[in-house]
Amino acid sequence: MVDRTVVAPPQIAGATFVGTKECSQCHEDVAGHFDTATHAKLAFADAKVGSTGCEACHGPGSLHVKSGGGRGTIINPEKSPETCFQCHNDKQGEFSLPNSHAVMHGKMSCSDCHEPHKGNALKGHGATLEAETETCTKCHTSQKGPFIFKHNAMKEGCTSCHNPHGSVNQKMLVSPDANLCLRCHATVSTTHAINAGDRDHRANIQNGTCWGQGCHEAVHGSNSSEALRY
Repeated sequence: MVDRTVVAPPQIAGATFVGTKECSQCHEDVAGHFDTATHAKLAFADAKVGSTGCEACHGPGSLHVKSGGGRGTIINPEKSPETCFQCHNDKQGEFSLPNSHAVMHGKMSCSDCHEPHKGNALKGHGATLEAETETCTKCHTSQKGPFIFKHNAMKEGCTSCHNPHGSVNQKMLVSPDANLCLRCHATVSTTHAINAGDRDHRANIQNGTCWGQGCHEAVHGSNSSEALRY
């Protein structure tokens, strides 16, 4: 059974690999728990230097060590997403869509939302969906609440409605219209009525989105209306 993914690490002109043990001399706060990280599987071995997990993403570290940690002597993925895109090239395509987080413009980095050095790199999965919402609401504070009337969709995690890497739809929504809401809020009767909240919404849906037309505009939660209006 293979528990490592072999990668082609980024290169730094004139630098050679020194191994994770050498990195941990200064970066014990990171290296000490790196074995718990999803990215710990991204490693390659060299008989001369041993494990080189850190350098799989940061490039060979000899010049960095020689300079005592000098700037520009090691690759910092926080400054550019290109290192991440070597493996996650599908995300590069999503970030190029019309509506996306500003990673390609250098205004934020992948590590603002992901934890590369310990635990699960994908926050908020499985029994920890709350962590996913907390990740998003660090920046999107007005969507956090607390609200008197909560939209239960928030319990499902922000990615149930949004694609955080990019979308052709406004607000990075996974669907541009009422179909987004009808995935949860719809029952179709024998008369072909589309019932939401015990009322036929066929005429309403023809007018546009559920969160438009002065209807359910407070989609994250409301302090004034159980129907999620402002």
